[in-house]
Amino acid sequence: MKLYFHYHKKHIWVIAFFFLSIGEIVAQDLYPKNEKVDVQDYIFNLTLNDDNDQIKGETIINVLFKENVDSFVLDLVGKSGIYGMDVSGVFEGNKPANYTFENNRINISPSSNSKGIKTFTILYEGIPQRGLVIDKTKFGRRSFFGDNWPNLARHWLPSVDHPYDKASIQFGITAPEDYDVVATGKKIEESNLGNGQKLTVYKEPAPVAMKVVTIGVTKFASRLLDVVHDIPVSAWVYPENRLEGFSDYKVASKVLEYFIDNIGPYTFAKLANMQAKTQWGGLENAGTIAYFEDSVTGKNTVEALIAHEIAHQWFGNSATENSWNHVWLSEGFATYFSILYLEHVYGDEKRKDELALDRKQVIDYYKQNPSPIVDLTIKDPMQVLSINSYQKGGWVLNMLRHKLGDELFWKGIRDYYKTYRDANVLTVDFQKVMEKACGEKLESFFQQWLFTKGHPQIKWDWVYENGKVKINLKQIQDHHTFKFPLEIGLVKDDEIKVVALEVDEQSEVFEINIDTKPDTIVLDPNYWLLFEEKP
Repeated sequence: MKLYFHYHKKHIWVIAFFFLSIGEIVAQDLYPKNEKVDVQDYIFNLTLNDDNDQIKGETIINVLFKENVDSFVLDLVGKSGIYGMDVSGVFEGNKPANYTFENNRINISPSSNSKGIKTFTILYEGIPQRGLVIDKTKFGRRSFFGDNWPNLARHWLPSVDHPYDKASIQFGITAPEDYDVVATGKKIEESNLGNGQKLTVYKEPAPVAMKVVTIGVTKFASRLLDVVHDIPVSAWVYPENRLEGFSDYKVASKVLEYFIDNIGPYTFAKLANMQAKTQWGGLENAGTIAYFEDSVTGKNTVEALIAHEIAHQWFGNSATENSWNHVWLSEGFATYFSILYLEHVYGDEKRKDELALDRKQVIDYYKQNPSPIVDLTIKDPMQVLSINSYQKGGWVLNMLRHKLGDELFWKGIRDYYKTYRDANVLTVDFQKVMEKACGEKLESFFQQWLFTKGHPQIKWDWVYENGKVKINLKQIQDHHTFKFPLEIGLVKDDEIKVVALEVDEQSEVFEINIDTKPDTIVLDPNYWLLFEEKP
């Protein structure tokens, strides 16, 4: 598997499809959204200790009520056995609030159903089973790491645990004074409280989805690696890996600069790169990326992984999918923009090498899992991750780039980010922005590659007669006839002539005028088409 799929977080695999226009397609995501209520910001005050895994929390939430409502809901996993949270109080302002806590949901009834911003405080404690990983590092040191993707924040943070409702974040971590603390946002306070306790406060003003907020609490070695466009870039690694970690993570500043220059401004307060105890290979927490413990080797082997996770800061973290079924807007983008960065550094052959590996994975995956990228049959967010959302999603962007050309592709990408920075999106939103950028309708392209399963399976042969190459081409997949541009490489004496064809039918014959017979012919020599060549 590719580095940034194998090492990235999501290693779970992903039909009936009705032929609706993309604008009519409704996401399957079953989370009960309340569009009348909008969380503005969270303040998570947490107390951690060395005696046990019990955490104590005080969460202060400012909520905007856009319409009159009788109640609103926060996600929090309740006590079951030794794990889960007990709620000891909920307050509206300084007064006890009317609430219920059951089925892992806190249902709060405001004192009035008037519009406007109201402040609520939740007091709770317990042992989180997931979400906050309390464990020992590979070197045996006690550690606490936030690991929320996709919807595990509810195990330790009362919140709207779905990416549709993003909010600014503040963490206040009280812990034994010998711990180092990094978290989402910019550090605004570090205070010795006496009695061996230390308070560390981080604040992120940009709105963030709960899936990508985090803390890291253990013994760290940290260094400011660079400042890129006023964004501090740092490394937080285990002291035993100090020099290797600073070296391996230093490339993050070059990646950040490339994406800022080509996509648009970075939205978060910092870019920290953290060696972590995480269930994933890499987790794109906003401004505080977690990388698996063994990512630190001193051999600089994780450049592609770092590029993938930093690309997420634009795609997934800032421009965030509004439905889990559209997670390709996060993962497909991070996959392809990592390739774009590698192409920028190492040249076009690197792009082709990466896409060749990805194409093989897409083909192999389809044989066992014939489903579209945007699969509306999926209900569990843990199941939206697959070769489809990563590698095939990346391939769709590669084909879109080829269709539009580099200038219009990048114009569309920049417009898309500018339009949906710090907001939420669905696939149709991306489609409309790209249509505006290029001045043509793209519905058939998006319908075919994102909402239809499979890819062209091409059987072909060729002959040379009377100064012409005749190519017989047939699509043999049985569910859909694809329409696509196809480049043909005519090879003679180690030189290649590329001819572009438009394939519209299941079976077609193409004739190409050429003076001499080619030594051989190759399909798609520059890797612009996702297809399978059949014998």
